Amino acid sequence: QVQLVESGGGSVQPGGSLRLSCAVSGLDFNTNTMAWFREVPGQLRELIAAVFSDGSTNYADSVKGRFTISRDNAKNMVFLQMNSLKPEDTALYFCNRLPRTIYWGQGAQVTVSS
Repeated sequence: QVQLVESGGGSVQPGGSLRLSCAVSGLDFNTNTMAWFREVPGQLRELIAAVFSDGSTNYADSVKGRFTISRDNAKNMVFLQMNSLKPEDTALYFCNRLPRTIYWGQGAQVTVSS
């Protein structure tokens, strides 16, 4: 069974930074594309960043230039460095594989407000 455990969320002022981590088990991590998603109440879960098995990355326009996704294949972990945070980045953040598995972690809450 796939397990995804997100951590590192918190509250920060606009312009601040946070780093999210996701510990992954139950799948062949090194060969899979991993991604970060975020969800705001009343809206669909949004794919915001992906890191492919070769380390290349892709980002949604909403976070491009501010967020950086990375992976540590030795530790089966995925990271999301978030800089220049805006109030509209407030959301519950999740990691998963692409294509998504049916499994989701508890998420990491990020709140950006002054």
